[in-house]
Parts: sequence; C-alpha cells; structure tokens
Amino acid sequence: MHSVDDILRASAAWVWFPRDGEQEKSALQLVRYPARIGGGVRASQVDSTDDAHTVLDHAIARTREWGESQLTFWTNASDRPDLEQELQRRGAEHFDTVAVFARPIDQLVVEVPTGATAEIVRTLEQVREVDAINVPVWEQSPLDDAGLADELAEVLSGLAAGEGFRVLGRLDGDAVSTGGCTIVDGFTRLWGAATLERARGHGAYRAVLAERLRASAELGAVTALVKGRVSTSAPILERTGFTYYGDERAYRLTVA
Repeated sequence: MHSVDDILRASAAWVWFPRDGEQEKSALQLVRYPARIGGGVRASQVDSTDDAHTVLDHAIARTREWGESQLTFWTNASDRPDLEQELQRRGAEHFDTVAVFARPIDQLVVEVPTGATAEIVRTLEQVREVDAINVPVWEQSPLDDAGLADELAEVLSGLAAGEGFRVLGRLDGDAVSTGGCTIVDGFTRLWGAATLERARGHGAYRAVLAERLRASAELGAVTALVKGRVSTSAPILERTGFTYYGDERAYRLTVA
C-alpha cells in the first residue's frame, strides 16, 4: 500500500511526453507539444536553487528558442522555488485547476448504469472512434491515416508490455467517452479522460473509469492516481471514494 508521501511524489513526477514532441529537463521539466495537439510548451517539476524570476526567465527563453509563443505552467506543491506568484506578477492567466486524487484500487467500487459500457482499445476502428472524441473535447486536429496507425501501434505496444492501455466508452453502443492509463511503480495513472458534451452525466465516464481500474489491477497496480478537473470529473471521483490530496493549477503566458 502506498503512503501519502509516495502519492505526492508520484503526482509530482507525472509528466506526459507526447509522440513527436521534444523535452528538456534542467531546473524544471519543459515539454514542447506538437502542432497536432495545439503546440506550445508545458512546464512543471521545478527543482532549482535559483530564484523564481531566474527559473521562469529560462523557461521563457527556451520556449522562444523552440519557436513557440505560449508557455503553460502547471504548479505543484513540491515545486522549489514556487513560481506561482512570479507567474501572476507577469500577468499569466490562471485557466485550469485539477484536483489530485488517489485510492487503493481494491477499495474502489464504481457503479455503472445500464447502457454504459467500456472496452480496451485494440483496433484501428476503435482508435478512430477515440480520435473523434478527443478532437472536439481537447480542441485538437484530427489524426490522418498515418497518425491513426502510429496511435494504434503505440496503444498496442503499451498493452503488450503491460505498461498501460486506452479505454473506449459507449452509451447504447455509441462511442462517447475515452481515457487511458499508465502503470508506474504500482500506480495506475489515469489520464486523458474525455466525454462528448452531449453524452455527459449518463455514466459513460464511470464505465471508462471502472474498466481502467479493473484492467490496471490485472496488470499489478495497487493504487489509482488521477488528476480530475474541478468542473467535470473531480466530483465523480469524490463520490466514487477517491481521497483528495491537493490542487495543481495551470497558468498560460504568452512569450512572443
């Protein structure tokens, strides 16, 4: 069973490296996102003896070197130094907040209503259905045929290695929700949850959550870790029995 310190460390260490992106790890973690998912640079995991002004200057300079104009910074309670006040001082826009939740998988029970189902993604057609959900929810460009093939290869590789998978949720057979997970050190990191707006509130997200927990346990995970948006999934996670461990806030800064 993971301790509170284990959970906080696992949350702080969680970074997504998208396919075709770039990254740099120095005083903080910087990840350049490819244009197909909006571009820009994401910053996190500050660990430096420099002051906040210096660390943020470095992040801005690297963003410009990459030819990007938007820096998104995700704060975390473990950041040293804390850059939140410096971001606010420079006029960064606070535009998103996620709540960090965790819970032993064997203590979680998800009630799924009739008509809501979920399945592990294994085929090209399922990847195409996932993309049709992600495009409007995340406001990203649709994958072309090559991108769909690459996505399928990535999904199948993770599944074969026991490192993670993606789930597709349906309401009465209609693909409306999705979410993925990655298995790391006994944790299942639940990520990428998206439900079409017209289908929210009918149990599709709960079906996706339940399937991710079930399959993650089969792969040896003992603790579920998730960052839920306060306006959407966080209330569902609380009702399901997840324990709250704090917030992470996102700030957007235009650097061009």
